Amino acid sequence: MNITIKTIHFNADKKLEKFVETKLNKLKQYDDRILGANISLKLVKNQDLENKIAEIKLDIPGTDLFAKKQTESFEKSTDTAIDALKKQLQKFKEKQKQ
Repeated sequence: MNITIKTIHFNADKKLEKFVETKLNKLKQYDDRILGANISLKLVKNQDLENKIAEIKLDIPGTDLFAKKQTESFEKSTDTAIDALKKQLQKFKEKQKQ
């Protein structure tokens, strides 16, 4: 799977990038046709504690799946976005079987 990580308003360290890649690669167990993933990690400049956003777009033949989550850490935002994508993948696979 081709993974592209884009950071906005900050520079990600290698540990965060490795975390994101590991989590995204686990999505392959739900659907092995995933071609790639584009993830944008954004740091919103405001006083709110939940100012870290993860946006993930999965490229799958026939469709693109998207999830966007905002929490207090990039790891948590990534985790919740990937959980949403797991549900979308399962629904997509069910539609394909019908």
